[in-house]
Amino acid sequence: MAVESTMLALGTRAPSFTLPEPATGSTVSLDDLTGPALVVTFICNHCPYVQHVADGLAQLGRDLAQRGVAMVGISSNDVATYPQDGPDQMVAEARRRGWTFPYLYDETQDVARAFSAACTPDTFVFDGDRRLVYRGQLDNSRPRNDLPVTAVDVRAAVDSVLAGRPVDPDQRPSIGCGIKWRR
Repeated sequence: MAVESTMLALGTRAPSFTLPEPATGSTVSLDDLTGPALVVTFICNHCPYVQHVADGLAQLGRDLAQRGVAMVGISSNDVATYPQDGPDQMVAEARRRGWTFPYLYDETQDVARAFSAACTPDTFVFDGDRRLVYRGQLDNSRPRNDLPVTAVDVRAAVDSVLAGRPVDPDQRPSIGCGIKWRR
């Protein structure tokens, strides 16, 4: 069943976190993610909505890096119930998809709760002061609607931040698989 993002209040400060990056064996914290903007996206391996946008996420990550914008993916699903979303599988998926951004594992699910993340994908854009300026969908593309994945909504928010303009407050929630919470 599809779930919509909760639309965390604009202006919210980015929640602090330090999470493991299974691909490197190191940890990444909010403070490590420097730049004039930050994109945080909650994703997982098995969700058909994430699979649909996975190549678009790879391109977005490369494009943002060229502009000095940090991006990070976070998987918060319960791996006891969804072992395909576990750390080893995260490494394989990131490699297969060509994701150049850190793909972090939120085993406790505390980071997902701090962001009020509800679904995968669920994307947040923060400005240089790490205040929330955008939350919601990447774009209007969904599985089976034949629209290309462009991440136009996220790109527009980042463009506004980089240009010093306000981000359009008319923002649409993301839709995807609900985060698989531990019971």
